[in-house]
Amino acid sequence: MLKEERHQLILNEVELHSKVLLIDLSEKLNVSIDTVRRDVKELDKGKKLKKVHGGAVSLGFNSYTRLNTNIYALDKKHKIAEKAVALLKNGDAILIHGGTTCLEFARMIPSKLNITYFTLSLPVAMELLRKNNSKVILIGGLLSHESQITIGANAVHALSEIRVDYGFIGTGYADAKFGLTGSDWESEQVKKAVIKASRKVILLTISEKLNSQHRYKTCDLNTLDTMITELEPHDPALIEYRNQLNLL
Repeated sequence: MLKEERHQLILNEVELHSKVLLIDLSEKLNVSIDTVRRDVKELDKGKKLKKVHGGAVSLGFNSYTRLNTNIYALDKKHKIAEKAVALLKNGDAILIHGGTTCLEFARMIPSKLNITYFTLSLPVAMELLRKNNSKVILIGGLLSHESQITIGANAVHALSEIRVDYGFIGTGYADAKFGLTGSDWESEQVKKAVIKASRKVILLTISEKLNSQHRYKTCDLNTLDTMITELEPHDPALIEYRNQLNLL
């Protein structure tokens, strides 16, 4: 495989999953970790991604700003956010985890809605503060340098003491049989706590993440109540998911 082809595949994986590990890229490309490490360094130098310890993250994942043009599949995420907003009503208490799709959802919520928001995401919290009628509660804990989301025992404990109407989460990987998974064990523990704290759990994900899995399991698919993608619910690509949860 030519270097240019490797670089494109690495960028595709990083954009789709927001964060990838060097060892996973090495296996996927069938090259040494040293080769992948050099590739990632070159791409970081060219400002195509950001190199982090043991892997790489997308620029859109690592740099949240209102003018950020590096968000992957932004049009699809806008469509998902529009569907999610339709679920909300005055008086709701909701929990928004984090990530680029959740951030687009937060941006799209009308300011006129009177809602109590809980979030672990610093960018989401800053966005929600723009809502006139909002009460924003930031769940504390160790703040991840990469995702700007709180993780660790303090965050898990705080989540165990609340109960919200809706919990909105994203995912790196979703599979009809294996459920939701991720590449970071500690992050998945926090996401499990978000699920337990929510009366109804709403998954926001672009369809490209479906039929994929990683090391650390978050939950079975039927633990969720609703999955929102950019596709129509009757799309053939969702047939394996349709009998396990609601689709929007």
